[in-house]
Amino acid sequence: MRSLTFRRPDDWHVHFRDGVMMKTVVPYTARAFGRAIIMPNLTPPVTTAAMAEAYRQRIMECVPAGTDFTPLMTCYLTDHTDAADLVAGHKAGIFTAAKLYPAHATTNSAHGVTSIDHIMNVLEAMAENGIPLLTHGEVTRADVDIFDREARFAEEILAPLLQRLPELRVVMEHITTEQGAALVLAHKHRMGATITPQHLLYNRNALFQGGLRPHMYCLPVLKREKHRQALRKAATGGETCFFLGTDTAPHLRHLKESDCGCAGVFSAPVAVAAYLQVFAEENALDRFEAFASLNGPAFYRMAPNEERVTYVERPARIAEEIEVDGAGKLVSLFSGEAAPWSLAA
Repeated sequence: MRSLTFRRPDDWHVHFRDGVMMKTVVPYTARAFGRAIIMPNLTPPVTTAAMAEAYRQRIMECVPAGTDFTPLMTCYLTDHTDAADLVAGHKAGIFTAAKLYPAHATTNSAHGVTSIDHIMNVLEAMAENGIPLLTHGEVTRADVDIFDREARFAEEILAPLLQRLPELRVVMEHITTEQGAALVLAHKHRMGATITPQHLLYNRNALFQGGLRPHMYCLPVLKREKHRQALRKAATGGETCFFLGTDTAPHLRHLKESDCGCAGVFSAPVAVAAYLQVFAEENALDRFEAFASLNGPAFYRMAPNEERVTYVERPARIAEEIEVDGAGKLVSLFSGEAAPWSLAA
């Protein structure tokens, strides 16, 4: 039985939602990770420092007693974002970064940015004050195939923005394509990228394995096998610009399985085990700590966690469903299966 000891990891892309859903899912992330970047796409979205501070307090009320966990808050950018409030919130330690959702790109993104030109003053202020920009990297025009949205965003939006604002630090979140990985690598002195477990484990065939698989549906969607292989190379290759970000995104089972199912994979209960499976398959366990525990803090200019954790290659059965306090049920990644790695007792 193999084991691996490494610094406690961080998750640089998490959806907690709010209310009873948040109470259910926060403990899974808090027990596995020291810190997490919290996405702001609530209803209404988290657009001001005051809203972010209130949300952080609600999250902390859900953290299990005795668990050391720090939520890192983000500002939801809109066409009307107040640059002064964002900068003040960052200086006060409330905002760690700001999130760019192109309008209508994903869950609760209706208030997102309709044109990058509408927020150029905000982006200039972010560059001047060292505030990272986190991007949901997809264009949303109807004429662009859904499988091409990330590559087109990289070419049409992000590459020109990087040239226009050379001091702006950017994370291309949940990259899914070889083009996304290549753009980040070409600007690794100022860019980072998170990679999800599902995009490392599966290609788009998983969406249709024996029929429609709604719990494999996320945005950006799973891509061709060549892109999965490019992501595995990026994650395990030792480059410091790539780091762990699950994009764990809980939706109630009946909403995932409806005639217009929600996008998102809930991976928090098994995230570390899923990543370890990939690194084991790639014979790269010696590089896991860098990806999971070192590269992210380095990009965000934070110290890595001091605590060490040990995982063993021991299968653990995953529940079919998780109850959400009378609201419904959640289905996790690896639901009803065995996760290949477990936290040592």
